[in-house]
Amino acid sequence: MKIATWNVNSLTARLQHVLDWLIANPVDLLCLQELKMTDDKFPLEVLKSAGYEAASFGQKTYNGVALLSLSPLREIQRNIGGFEDEHSRVISATVDTPTGPLRVVNGYFVNGQAPGSDKFAYKMRWLDALRDWLRAEMAAHPRLVLLGDFNITPEDRDSYDPVGLKETIHHTTEERQHFQALLQLGLVDGFRLFEQPEKSFSWWDYRMLGYQKNRGLRIDHILVSEPLVPEVRSCTIDRVPRKWEKPSDHAPVVMELGG
Repeated sequence: MKIATWNVNSLTARLQHVLDWLIANPVDLLCLQELKMTDDKFPLEVLKSAGYEAASFGQKTYNGVALLSLSPLREIQRNIGGFEDEHSRVISATVDTPTGPLRVVNGYFVNGQAPGSDKFAYKMRWLDALRDWLRAEMAAHPRLVLLGDFNITPEDRDSYDPVGLKETIHHTTEERQHFQALLQLGLVDGFRLFEQPEKSFSWWDYRMLGYQKNRGLRIDHILVSEPLVPEVRSCTIDRVPRKWEKPSDHAPVVMELGG
């Protein structure tokens, strides 16, 4: 079974990219972030024609998340239970797999803008709520995957310039402590289960030849609960779509699970 996460930075602009990528990479489950569209604009029928059942949680202009699955989605939940939030950031569902039910939590984590800002304070509150909610989710669903655009570089090696960007957004001690707190719940960074090339990133700025110079960050992650770790066969970043015309600034991250 293959699952993937991809911040498409506008599904309106990148729908054909998604369809083309799925033809070349027919994953079982694709989690999208930054749809930047309301649910009534979501291309449900187009995706159905491509073979995928889909569930979306959209919002005009900003945010928005969706699940695309070859198998039926059940127990769909939107946003973090018990946390009041006007933004569409989380969608969760259960899919049945040959090795048992799999709970999938797809998140577009808060960017945070800059340390000390109101948006950074919101990011901290949101991450607190996510951790508390996930603790209960993991108790109810031992086989759980948390994936999406986390807007956090977990370590210095996940940034092209860890010294110059030290304590700036995505690199702050507070954000990294929150990432570690997710791991302490019993989640494991699937990408780091394997030897990876140095300077492996999933996002590159459109400006200043960011991609061409590999001035990137690894901020898109797939975390798995400990019962799933023995099933993880690989976890890679697919840089190919970042080279396409008018690409998203993010690349898909793909994990393969096997019984």
